[in-house]
Amino acid sequence: MIALALYQPDIPQNAGTMLRLCACLGVEAHLIEPAGFDASERTFRRSGMDYLGHVRLLRHHSWDHFARWRQESGRRLLLLTTKGDTPYTAFPYASGDILMMGRETVGVPDAVHAAADARLVIPMQGGFRSLNVATAAAMVIAKALRQT
Repeated sequence: MIALALYQPDIPQNAGTMLRLCACLGVEAHLIEPAGFDASERTFRRSGMDYLGHVRLLRHHSWDHFARWRQESGRRLLLLTTKGDTPYTAFPYASGDILMMGRETVGVPDAVHAAADARLVIPMQGGFRSLNVATAAAMVIAKALRQT
């Protein structure tokens, strides 16, 4: 099963959109805390995230906790980043892969980049910083699901 990991998300609406995506597509979700907002179930429900009960959501209280869990599970970590070196369309996905999205404001630290098994990028026209994180997640998850 493909999974989506949200690394310390900053914007609750984006996190809610990505969790809804996971619910609708049957994708496992991981929330790596701390988030830049109150990430309680109550807050998600109040923001219209009524799909939360349909998401397989695993919460990790830190990057280290997630990294240990991932190592024990033997799953690949695919980081979607504007600093990626492999176009997401050219990557061979496998069942069990975890696609990680960084913080909207700053991405992920160097240690997370170094831990990733692959760093994927969405090729874009020049002059643009990035796509919305939820849009980018949807594009790459669709590609990964099609392959697996």
